[in-house]
Amino acid sequence: MKIGVVSDTHNNLANVREIVRLFNGAGVDRVVHTGDITKAKTLDVLAGLDVPLYGVYGNNDVERESLDASAARHGFVFRDPPLELDWAGRRIVVVHDPRDLRQPGVDGHDLALHGHTHMARCDREQGRLVFNPGECAGHMKGYNAVGVVDLDTLDTTLLKF
Repeated sequence: MKIGVVSDTHNNLANVREIVRLFNGAGVDRVVHTGDITKAKTLDVLAGLDVPLYGVYGNNDVERESLDASAARHGFVFRDPPLELDWAGRRIVVVHDPRDLRQPGVDGHDLALHGHTHMARCDREQGRLVFNPGECAGHMKGYNAVGVVDLDTLDTTLLKF
């Protein structure tokens, strides 16, 4: 199973349209958003994904009523972090701020996904893979990225745009 990972879209709708195109072309089975969606219209664009969307809210997701309504309308699963998922035999934890990975009870996962820093990260910590695809809301072409994680191998790929 392959999952797409996106973070910190910050309502850059042109980039979100490109992200939808990239994930649909990559053949991912699900997409995870690690927070800072910002506006409900971003979720409306993400509704163009061919696969289900899961995610957490970030510190800039203050318009919760409209975000919750949009998520519900599109059948997306969003909640406050941490979000724990069991997919393809892997235990996954999703947070926005990487400091939340140090909270009690947020251990024992094979994969930890986060955003917030706008910097790509792919390393091992406490026996798990920690991944953040980095910046995707910037305006400089070629410096934006989303990620794909193969849950069978825990290999990661950055899709730059």
